[in-house]
Amino acid sequence: MTDRNVNEPGMYHADPSHYSFTDYNNSQPAQGELSLLFSGEGRPVGGHYIGPAVHNYYLVHTVMSGLGTFEIDGVRYVCKRGDTFIIFPDELFTYRADEKEPWHYMWVAFKGHLSEQLLHTLGFSPSRPIVHGDDVRPLASLYRKIRGTLETTPFPELADLEASGLLRVLLKELGLLNAGSLPANHAQAVIPDIGRQIRQAVRWLSYQYAQPVSIEELSRSLGYHRTHLSKMFKHVTGLSPMQFLLKVRMERAKELLNGQKHLSIDQVASSVGYPDALYFSKQFRKTFGYSPSEYRLQARGR
Repeated sequence: MTDRNVNEPGMYHADPSHYSFTDYNNSQPAQGELSLLFSGEGRPVGGHYIGPAVHNYYLVHTVMSGLGTFEIDGVRYVCKRGDTFIIFPDELFTYRADEKEPWHYMWVAFKGHLSEQLLHTLGFSPSRPIVHGDDVRPLASLYRKIRGTLETTPFPELADLEASGLLRVLLKELGLLNAGSLPANHAQAVIPDIGRQIRQAVRWLSYQYAQPVSIEELSRSLGYHRTHLSKMFKHVTGLSPMQFLLKVRMERAKELLNGQKHLSIDQVASSVGYPDALYFSKQFRKTFGYSPSEYRLQARGR
């Protein structure tokens, strides 16, 4: 069994468990909505497997040929050419190449505070992790472009920008493949107008998290009653507006605490929308199980 450390740079070459194996890291992934971490391609030997294990990022595989099995959320799927399966953070998974006809697949990994909401909008979840497409060529082309961008570049920041854009195109293609598989009541429950308004609310909360936020005012500005907007927001994202805002603020706080600039706890709190540092610290501990100071010590000790 093999796995990888996403903090290590460079390309990973073939090993005895693979006929071929290449993997390129994004050396300077942006922190925010959607951050591409790495992308690769592999042809494992028959019976090669990963897991049972968990990741702390999203990992998408598309099968180019061959067969294998993927298990998540207690359900096992047989995957073949054209199938894409998604591994979700903190979900126990296993995947294994077929003994006689091992698969050839390509993959991309990412994280970011909009990842969960985006995949939910596209119809993916641990209970719906698979989509099929008859023609793998468009997806294969996007995977190769992502790897080509990361492979050799004198400007890592520009490579990150291009690779992240290609990731969004890849996810859009997967969403198109999955459009026909969405629950019938999903399209009926979220009419196009409210869907656009929810996406606008998500963007607004993602950008304005450092400001005083009133869900009442946000609802009024979009032309909806707070109760109705909150209900539809949770239907689309899986979270209430305040839960989503808390998630954005806490993830940004972790980035600042782990950043190169040594901001004080008061400064971090203020930067993510909490004028009261004590209240911020209580919310941080409630969310993650440790204080901001404890997190900073752990992060810098790694």
